[in-house]
Order: sequence, then structure tokens, then C-alpha cells
Amino acid sequence: MKLPENCENISEVRYAIDQIDRQIIDLLGERFAYVKAASRFKTSEVSVKAEDRFNSMLEQRKIWAVEAGLHPDVIEKMYRDLVNYFINEELKSWQEKNNS
Repeated sequence: MKLPENCENISEVRYAIDQIDRQIIDLLGERFAYVKAASRFKTSEVSVKAEDRFNSMLEQRKIWAVEAGLHPDVIEKMYRDLVNYFINEELKSWQEKNNS
């Protein structure tokens, strides 16, 4: 994959973006596997939701966004949506294990 400044046409740019998006999605799948693994160590629904951890995680992602030249509010929204989905899935998994 070429560096952005070395792309010679829109097809090369789009190809690179597609490759990066695929890597991002693969990494999100890997992240989700860790989220599911975390449910094994949680003792209550409150610990699954972990509001303090959630909020501190969002703040850290905003810092990383600024460092990467991205808008922190956009990254916060993206992570808020993503992690809320993961928390809901983790909660379902935790409830299934603990209601059996």
C-alpha cells in the first residue's frame, strides 16, 4: 500500500482506504473478543457497565484523537456508540452466564 502522498490516482487512494478500513474492522473484532473475556471477571451488572472506566476511557480516546490530528468530539461519539454496543453485548453474555 502506498503512502497517501505517493498515490497517483483516486483508485490507489480508495484501495488504501479500503485496506485500512478492513484492518480497523479486524481490530474491532479483536477488541470485542477482549470485551467478552472481561465479562468473566465481572461480578455484577454494575461492574459490567463500569461507568467510571467508560468515562475515563472516552477522555483518553479524546486525547489520542487530538494527538492524531482528529476532532476529539467525533472520536468520542464513535467510541461512545461502539463501546455502548459492546457493553450491551457483554451484559447479555454476563446475564446468560449468571442466570443459568
